[in-house]
Amino acid sequence: MTRAELIQIIKDRKSYLCVGLDTDIAKLPDHLKGQPDAVFEFNKAIIDATKDLCVAYKINTAFYESQGVAGWEALEKTVRYISDSHFKIADAKRGDIGNTSDQYAKAFFDTLPFDSVTVAPYMGSDSVQPFLKYDGKWAIVLGLTSNKGASDFELQACGAGLLYEKVLQTVAQWGTDENLMFVVGATQSDSFTAIRKIIPRHFLLVPGVGAQGGSLKEISQKAMHEDCGLLVNVSRDIIFSSAGVDFAAAARAKAQGYQKEMEEYLK
Repeated sequence: MTRAELIQIIKDRKSYLCVGLDTDIAKLPDHLKGQPDAVFEFNKAIIDATKDLCVAYKINTAFYESQGVAGWEALEKTVRYISDSHFKIADAKRGDIGNTSDQYAKAFFDTLPFDSVTVAPYMGSDSVQPFLKYDGKWAIVLGLTSNKGASDFELQACGAGLLYEKVLQTVAQWGTDENLMFVVGATQSDSFTAIRKIIPRHFLLVPGVGAQGGSLKEISQKAMHEDCGLLVNVSRDIIFSSAGVDFAAAARAKAQGYQKEMEEYLK
């Protein structure tokens, strides 16, 4: 999916919501547990209930890889079920030496129909460049995360600034705002203004709204630009909003609440 196509979808749906399919098999509704294709059936119901309210789906691969072959099959069925009118994110946090990253890129972009992959930049340019070779595909590079451990490296001094600022400045030169996005955690809202000075036009994937306490209003006020420039991910607060047979309806109601709020910020 190109940048222009993504922007148009945001305008058409009046939404920049990304629904995170962090499908924890232990949290599935009781009536689905034990069924042979329970994870996919859960995901399918969530997608059907929310597809007109969001612009993207993010599949956290860890929740599928942990289930072995059956989990990977559920992942593949899920991403193929999602319409091409949605931006599909493999939240895999890959990043390795060049020939290994080549294979990761091939796995998610050739074998599977993802539009993007989250990438860890610690090993440098040759670990990221393979993901930037595909037309209409994106690398979403970890910038400033919202986890406690962000202070161990990301927020440490590096020259005249902080390490995460150096990462943003450097990685932005490896690609363009047509094939690079950055992950910035919603709970780091105090840093959004400074981040926009470094990468004013790049899209940001922002996790941490909902269960982690990030403020959609603050993010939108501080980080939105003329093309929106945001994909705000909500996972647990939407997909596990009910543990009953009404889980899909409850997920839709939650997603609708976020979409309505986003519509106001897009005006």
